[in-house]
Order: sequence, then structure tokens, then C-alpha cells
Amino acid sequence: MIILQPVLEVQQCRGFALWPVAEAEPYGFLPLSGALSPAEVGTAVMSIAACNDWQPDGGRPPRPADPLGAFLHGLLTMDDLFASGGLRAMDTVHGTTLEPGCCNGIDERSDWAVVVDGSGWASFGHDPSPLAERLGERVRLTVDADQDDSPVIELPVTELRLLLSRAERDLADFMHLVGPWASRHVPDHADATTAAVARALAAPAPIG
Repeated sequence: MIILQPVLEVQQCRGFALWPVAEAEPYGFLPLSGALSPAEVGTAVMSIAACNDWQPDGGRPPRPADPLGAFLHGLLTMDDLFASGGLRAMDTVHGTTLEPGCCNGIDERSDWAVVVDGSGWASFGHDPSPLAERLGERVRLTVDADQDDSPVIELPVTELRLLLSRAERDLADFMHLVGPWASRHVPDHADATTAAVARALAAPAPIG
């Protein structure tokens, strides 16, 4: 069985006290879906905010003095947001997993559409260097293209299309958790935080 999940790279949680977060291994991957607990949603929002926690430049307002406003400043004021991660493919029968490489963002998952309906080739970061190639009516996923003996996952193009649709639903379901979470934990920034997370993930913001 092949599973495809949107996953977010988790930032360092230890010592974080602005809102509850779940215990997670730094730089591991957290699957995003509607099944996350409130603490896991907190971990996800913390990780996305940390990815964008940069010093303000001349084109943005100064960083607020309060700890919460300061931590959310990049997320809420930057035009180009980044959420480290991507799509993770797992072959549960053969025990093979393809994970996004370094510098890949969840918003770049549109490259998968290029594999099934475009040029038929896309890569997803480095160290490792995952690669997807369309070969006729099948797609080969190479775990690390820099290794000659890299494990691979193969599946029909039609199956990959279905898996990609399910991954988008998982992201939409996750976003339905973010709004209520933000209203509870960052009430003064709830709408802006929800909208910023949606932009970072290139996912539709929930309506209502």
C-alpha cells in the first residue's frame, strides 16, 4: 500500500512556552491532517512561525516588544512565507519511504502535478535528493537520486493522482483546525495567523 502525506519539518520545541506544543523530534516530520491534537496543531504553527522568524527590514514595521508579537512578527508581516517540508510517500509493503529533502517547501508540492501531467520529472530538495519520474503510465519515486542503489517506489499514474487529491484534502482538513486553535491560543492575532499559515502552505484558508 502506498501512502502520500503532506508533512511539515518540526522546529525545536524544547523551551517553547508561548502556547502548548506536542513533544516532537526536532527536524523530524509531522504529518498534517484533520486528525492532529490541539498540541500538535500548536507544534505545526510554531514550526511555521519559526521558519519565518527573521529580523524586520526597512519595508516592514518594527518587531513588537512582547514575546508573542515578536515571535509571530515574521509570519504576520513577510510577503513570501516558507514552510519546510513537502509530501512523504511510504510503501508499507516494502518498507520504503521517500521524504522531502532540505530546502523543500510544502508550497512546492505543485511540482508533483508536473510529474503526472507535465514534463514528467521533478525533484524535491537535497540531502537526500528525492526524485519523481513518469515512465509511461507509471511513476518511479527515487528516495535519493544521489545514490546509485537508492530504494524506489513505483505506482500507476492514476493512483498517484488519487493520492495527491487526498493529500490536498488532508491539508484542507488541517486548516480547519488552525482557525479554532488560533482563536483560543492567539486570539489577538487569530485571523492573521490563520491566513498566514494558509499562505505558507499554499492551502485554502477555511471559510467561516
